[in-house]
Amino acid sequence: MKPLTGITVVTLEHAIAAPFATRQLADLGARVIKIERPGGGDFARGYDERVCGLSSHFVWANRSKESMTLDVKTEEAKVILSRLILEEADVVVQNLAPGAAARLGLSYELLSSKKPSLIVCDISGYGIDGPYRDKKAYDLLIQSESGFLSVTGTEEEPSKAGPSIADIAAGMYAYTNILTAVLERNKTGKGKHIDISMLESLVEWMNFPLYFSYKGAPPPKRSGASHATIYPYGPFPTGDGKTVMFGLQNEREWFAFCSKVLQLPYLASDARFVTNSGRSEGRIALRKIIVNAFSSLTAEKVIGLLDAAQIANARVNDMQAVWEHPQLMARNRWQEIDSPVGKLPALLPPGSDARNVRMDAVPALGEHTEGILVELGYTRERIKMLRQANAI
Repeated sequence: MKPLTGITVVTLEHAIAAPFATRQLADLGARVIKIERPGGGDFARGYDERVCGLSSHFVWANRSKESMTLDVKTEEAKVILSRLILEEADVVVQNLAPGAAARLGLSYELLSSKKPSLIVCDISGYGIDGPYRDKKAYDLLIQSESGFLSVTGTEEEPSKAGPSIADIAAGMYAYTNILTAVLERNKTGKGKHIDISMLESLVEWMNFPLYFSYKGAPPPKRSGASHATIYPYGPFPTGDGKTVMFGLQNEREWFAFCSKVLQLPYLASDARFVTNSGRSEGRIALRKIIVNAFSSLTAEKVIGLLDAAQIANARVNDMQAVWEHPQLMARNRWQEIDSPVGKLPALLPPGSDARNVRMDAVPALGEHTEGILVELGYTRERIKMLRQANAI
């Protein structure tokens, strides 16, 4: 018995934000019925073919779901969708284009008038009202609107985050708000409308640079992989051509770094570097000293010295190194899931173990359509007619 066993989620979703939210609900045992367009389905299915012919984005965000194909532009499919929601769903999630859900009769106002216990979560770029409500939004655009790009990258050029962090942020807030709504409904019996904005989700994550820049103060400078205000903090080359990442947080670590890592104890009392602000202002000169000290050492030697000095550090791993990460291996974080192309590795959700989380297959497009229709009382003959009419 998983925490959300017995909860059914019907989701009209694509790409990342909503699928990431509902996959986590599925991880906890919810039944997630994913409504997809006949023929193509969620357009994230076609982003690439890097996972044995499947899309990397789709595999990540869609395990443990049921795929049902419906052409919701047809009247027959609209009737099926309405029945599915009103008869089966506890939660409805959608991140369609602005206004599309309302045109399909999926507004919270309409659905809740027929089923007051229903939880409806709308995910959009900017929210359901305000001057930006009708603007389309993609991850990069929200990274730009939220100010993220203004503080990320180098002094010469801004840079987007590699992962889709605006989508991920919105998906996480959708997930936690849905969990909260389920808890509330257990007490009151009433559903809830949840309005998740990608912009608001990422701006919440931007509160450090926002407060740093309060009342017109200069914002943090773009500093690549280094820290804008703490130094030394970031990547440093070693003598074997590799890179080590480390950071200092306080004066105790600065003294330990000088004496035990650089083997230059006098540097700790150098007037230029006795405070973090001084080290940050003098980072060009200090970097030269550090790079020179590391030039005769391997990355593993530097990491060993940093560990001995109790200074936080990390290797700069590529993707293959993460697949083989010894910490993830030792904690058995990689599991196997089924998919249309066979077994695939999948990371256990953080905080869970294999005994209390659901790790089911990535669905083929429309794989569960017929079974769901049978549950709703449709006969095989009627299902055949729906296929002939291209409604499913």
